[in-house]
Amino acid sequence: MLLNTLEHLGEGTALAQQIFDMIGHSKFFADFTREDVEKLTGFMQIYRAEAGQMIIREGDIDDYMLLIIQGRVEIVKTDSHGHLQPMTTVGSGATLGEMSMIDGEPRFATCMGLEPTTFAVLSRDSMVQIILEEPSLGAKVLVKLVTLLSQRLRQTSSNLLHYMER
Repeated sequence: MLLNTLEHLGEGTALAQQIFDMIGHSKFFADFTREDVEKLTGFMQIYRAEAGQMIIREGDIDDYMLLIIQGRVEIVKTDSHGHLQPMTTVGSGATLGEMSMIDGEPRFATCMGLEPTTFAVLSRDSMVQIILEEPSLGAKVLVKLVTLLSQRLRQTSSNLLHYMER
């Protein structure tokens, strides 16, 4: 697991205020209260990756998602010739890895730090624990995940349609 190669900074609660301050910049946390964030960060771990360090590797089977707290991450995909093709760059407030956390399928793309990057990790086991211990928070997180993935699917479908019409 790549997380084992990254610097572990401790429990998410240590950065609860910083995460709460991101609410206006993160679609994921748009409807979360301070209390929601404080509870959620208790189920998260904080890591740091240096510039150029891989955070998620395409094809790996992992069961966590991450929230970028500080820094920037490049997302790349291997093409049919084995070359890495840049897809996008994301920064503070972005979430990554939701699909694999939910469905357990291999990672779709590789994510690498473009600069020193701090991020919070939410594992599938922690998500199950949230649902059991804090059901209303668990429901809120699941609705956010479904909404986020639905929006990405709509955007991808729209991009595909534009591509096909060319």
